[in-house]
Amino acid sequence: MHRLDLPAAANGVLPSQRLAEAVRAGAIDGGPGGVPAANIQPASLDLRLGEVAYRLRCSFLPDRQPVEDKLGDFVIDELDLRDDGAVLETNRPYLVPLEERLALPPDVRGKANPKSSTGRLDVFTRVISDNSYRFDEIVAGYQGRLYLEVVPLSFAIRVRRHLALNQLRLSVGHSRLTDDEVKAEHARSPLLIGEGEPVAAEDLAVGDGLFLSLDLRGDAEGRVGYRARDSAPLLDMTRSKLDAQPYWEAVVREPGDRIVLTPQRFYLLMSNEAVVIPPTMAAEMTAYDPTSGELRTHYAGFFDPAFGFGSEGGSRAALEVRAHDVPFMIEHGQKVCKLTFERMLEEPESHYGQSIGSSYQGQEEALGKHFRP
Repeated sequence: MHRLDLPAAANGVLPSQRLAEAVRAGAIDGGPGGVPAANIQPASLDLRLGEVAYRLRCSFLPDRQPVEDKLGDFVIDELDLRDDGAVLETNRPYLVPLEERLALPPDVRGKANPKSSTGRLDVFTRVISDNSYRFDEIVAGYQGRLYLEVVPLSFAIRVRRHLALNQLRLSVGHSRLTDDEVKAEHARSPLLIGEGEPVAAEDLAVGDGLFLSLDLRGDAEGRVGYRARDSAPLLDMTRSKLDAQPYWEAVVREPGDRIVLTPQRFYLLMSNEAVVIPPTMAAEMTAYDPTSGELRTHYAGFFDPAFGFGSEGGSRAALEVRAHDVPFMIEHGQKVCKLTFERMLEEPESHYGQSIGSSYQGQEEALGKHFRP
């Protein structure tokens, strides 16, 4: 356990400068090479794959045991992620010990989420910690290793050591904004922009978060997004500027500004509203299942402070969508996901945007950074 010099009665998400302090204090240990400075984001830390991946026969949670004590019961094979890395097959769970270890103070907790580029490739990931019965939740004061479960769903992928698929956000005290606080913040500084104007207060859909809707009007040709192709070639996640055509097909709207989702197929669509996250706040896109249970949206989650803030009119969100068991119709303007907001402990010294190499500021395209525009 390592002490961080946090203010008394602190509440909020630790910003980049506080994450750097946590690294220096040993609360976050990056191994022999340390934590790369570039991996410290405005409100989160990129977590890196270690040198081995275990192919599992099933997913699991350790509950009241260390992960290593349970792991042996489920391992089928061991893959070396050094040098050229290894191929992870679709619909097979893998477990990768991460490079980072934690020794958190008793009042600091963590939350993990896939990086946006990971979610846009339909790679399902979640962090596991010792003696835990929950994925992605790191209890306050946690001491130990972190492990990443990786399940490629649409594409077989190549990964290698030090590749970052997930992010960790640390927080202290009460950081979550209530719905009333979200509405008050929107009145001061708009959080959602629709048709180039702030969304009117009476049009905000709020319920334990701020709901976003779909853009199913698309471009002049009616293209609204992409659908992952069946039997696509291997996708090398260590590369960029790939040709999208072998992996994705365009989705075109039907008359009435709607589409019908094919069950179990993965879609990338765009939000109708643009999002603006102030520098003093962070947000998370949460998975949303309508009461019918036919639709799942968004697997990747963190929005950093100043996302959309430096772009005229904000930045739209890319939405990851999959229908479950039956064909499911969705329409333009349908509410499909929601943002929850957290206050920052302090404004981060670095903001989301081009100055730190952020990939999605002002985005109008759903495909991730691995593909050529």
